[in-house]
Amino acid sequence: MESRPWHQHYDYNVPTTIRYPRVPVQDFVGLAAKTFPDKAALSFFGTEITFWELRCRIVRFANALGALGITKGERVGLHLPNCPQYPIAYYAALSLGAIVVNLNPLYTPPELKMMVETSGLTTLISFDMALPAIRTLCQTTQIPRVIVTGVTDYIAGFPPSSAKSLDLEKGWLHFGELLEKSTSTKIPKVPFSPDDPAMILFTGGTTGVPKGAVITHANVVAGVMAASQWGNPTISALPAERRKVLAVLPYFHAYGNIVVMNWSMLTFSTQIQVPRFNIDELVDLIAKTDEIAFFPTVPTLITALVNHPKAESLNLERKLGMLNSGAAPMPVELIDRLKGMGIHFSEGYGMSESTSLGVANPVLGLKKVGSIGIPFPDNDVRLVDIDNGVTEVGVGQPGEIIMKGPLIMKGYWNNPEETAGQLKNGWLYTGDIATRDEDGYMYIVDRKKDMIIAGGFNIYPREIDEVLFQHPKVAEAVSLGVKDAYRGETVKVYIVAKPGQQVTPEEIIAFCKERLAPYKVPKMVEFRDALPKSAVGKILRKTLRQEEEAKEKKK
Repeated sequence: MESRPWHQHYDYNVPTTIRYPRVPVQDFVGLAAKTFPDKAALSFFGTEITFWELRCRIVRFANALGALGITKGERVGLHLPNCPQYPIAYYAALSLGAIVVNLNPLYTPPELKMMVETSGLTTLISFDMALPAIRTLCQTTQIPRVIVTGVTDYIAGFPPSSAKSLDLEKGWLHFGELLEKSTSTKIPKVPFSPDDPAMILFTGGTTGVPKGAVITHANVVAGVMAASQWGNPTISALPAERRKVLAVLPYFHAYGNIVVMNWSMLTFSTQIQVPRFNIDELVDLIAKTDEIAFFPTVPTLITALVNHPKAESLNLERKLGMLNSGAAPMPVELIDRLKGMGIHFSEGYGMSESTSLGVANPVLGLKKVGSIGIPFPDNDVRLVDIDNGVTEVGVGQPGEIIMKGPLIMKGYWNNPEETAGQLKNGWLYTGDIATRDEDGYMYIVDRKKDMIIAGGFNIYPREIDEVLFQHPKVAEAVSLGVKDAYRGETVKVYIVAKPGQQVTPEEIIAFCKERLAPYKVPKMVEFRDALPKSAVGKILRKTLRQEEEAKEKKK
């Protein structure tokens, strides 16, 4: 067994290895329903569904889908926001041995078409607000079964929708009507192996064409157990009756799927479901909630929350048990702010291909500012030479992160070429560059493909971003390498100023000159009202790069 020096930094009640039960993911729902049948599993705009009610609906919906002819191995697309219908459909599909294909509700018809065709899905479960997109999609691609729900169908006081009220196409089915007609609460009998695929998570590839990472039942079980054990210092101390999680991260994203939805089943936590992110609505929701044991989120959302005019009145210090941040680095200023408030937090790193987990800071133990932390139990992590991909680099030297363990995907769906490029002898090549210190703590330097090479110097945008965040007038910032005839590439930064603040390019450049080596100082500054972001609030450098490339072509 390889030496794992990082184990010495684990929190006192986090195991260094985990024995994973060989069960399908949906068994976690049964466990919660048996243990806390009357506790709210879901709270959606104040309407609650208990764990027992949720279990019964899942089994009935599984039988309804089975009656439609859905069998093991078929792909079922979930095109839904965070609402009760999502976990019902998700665990129902898994109960039949089907593979869930997660689809962002905001995708356009061309994006959906590519994913429908790549995965070969036979069933699409969507919602009323997405009907225009689904109608357009179905004009160009054949989907044997389309099931639609009304997003407000699970909110008390709203009249339930129907196939008629939604004016569904001939042959399309209505979620609530299917569920109502299905009365069998007998669990479907389906042969199961831990190596069976549970879901396909589409992820932006290095080629720009999204690839479908195949995550098995064993991967999800490992991810959920690792996340729950890592949270032991705070979560296990809290009686299960009081455990609530704020479900803002979208379920279709690996992070929200594992660390919110599936985690809640294993820890018997009530999910306060938030179907869309609106900071004012979220602040009002937090104001109405007595306590939140766990809030997995992203830096942009934490920043918006702590800077909100009503933040003071929310009593966040007392109300929030633990914050978990991922998907993008937390600015140092934000970390200091949370520490000052006494809020437990853990910053971590993972990707869709590693079931959203990989490396994280201990919850109670030694945290290092700017570090993504240390590897999770049973996850081996190495930093290898950026060019040869084999030789391990020394302390403080940048190397590509490679990972191996129970969290690593099976491969990309129907894409052996991409799979071979990312998975070598069981090691996942992440494309992320990091350094490691003498304690084994890791620091992301950048994405391999985001590295700027200007005049022969390697420049990591993250370093520039950190400096920009320190500027008192800057709300958000991101840096990028753009083509330059003389230096090959030069540094350009995009900035969103804080409300009511005026800032000039000269101010930004002067500020950077004081804090960065001359070759890292931005040469170009562009101000924006907003920066392009992903579904989880991660700033999309890729979109900005495409804009710059389009400008180049016009020249």
